[in-house]
Order: sequence, then structure tokens, then C-alpha cells
Amino acid sequence: MERPTRKPTRLDGYDYAQNGAYFVTICTQNRETLFGEIVDGEMRLNPAGEIVLRCWNDLARFYPQAEYDAFVIMPNHIHGIVVMMDNQSREGLSPSPTKAKVSGLPQIISSLKSFSARRINEWRDMPAAPVWQRTYHDHILRNEADLNNHRQYIENNPARWQDDAENPTRIL
Repeated sequence: MERPTRKPTRLDGYDYAQNGAYFVTICTQNRETLFGEIVDGEMRLNPAGEIVLRCWNDLARFYPQAEYDAFVIMPNHIHGIVVMMDNQSREGLSPSPTKAKVSGLPQIISSLKSFSARRINEWRDMPAAPVWQRTYHDHILRNEADLNNHRQYIENNPARWQDDAENPTRIL
């Protein structure tokens, strides 16, 4: 039996290491409610959610060519904005004399998923259990208005949880 062909999730031919802002959504495996709960419109992180938050905040140490903008952890997914910049545009950082490989958005997201999954699985004593879905959704933010709309979406996401398509307890 032939396996179905997966539809590519990234924009064909696009360089995700180039300067630009990206809105990203990453869901847990099987949309498992893993990171906490929404109470009165606010996200209450459990230890797994705290791990994801620490890993997001640590990305700048490993990938200084990006800034990490608005971010929210939901019970079974996360949303964040990553702004890629070249090293020359960052104050206090100078490019190395040797041409280092520039990591793009896919490498950053892969690291976030890997770092957090390893720590979450240590916490829940489930080595190698899947935490995240294999893919993620990204949207290239085209202008300041698009960026601000997505920032607002992230900020308001917990308050809209009852209507969220990712909410397994949503009433249709």
C-alpha cells in the first residue's frame, strides 16, 4: 500500500532565515490538553506549561538572530511571533569572521519542540512520548497592521478559549 503524500507546510522556495516576522502555531500531539487550563479567561500553567515558557524564553540564547515577540501558551497549543533579523542589524552583536550557517524559523521551532519535549517527558516520566504534532502552522506577517493584528489575537486568545476550535470541550 502506498503512503499518502504529505502536503508541504512551508511556502515553497521561501527562505525562512531572511528578515521578517512570522506568526507560529504549534499543537500538542492529538491536541492533548497538556499545559494547564483556562480559568476565568486566563491561562493557568501547570509544570509542563512552565517548561514550554522557559524554553521559549531561552531561544534567544541559542538563536540570537531572532527576536521573540508576543507569545501565549494555551492548554493544547501555543502561538508566538518570531522576528528574524540578520546579525548585523542587532546592537552589540557582530557577525563572526567565518560564515556561520544561519538558522531559520524551521530550526528554531524544531529546537523549541525538542528542548521542551525532552523536559516535559522527564517531568511526566514518559521517555520519548510525543508531545508535539509533527508539523506547525506559520504565517508570514506582511506589514505592521498584520503584525499588530496577530499580537492582539495572541493577547486575547485565552479569553476566547470557549470558542476556540482547538478547545476539546467547546460547545458547538
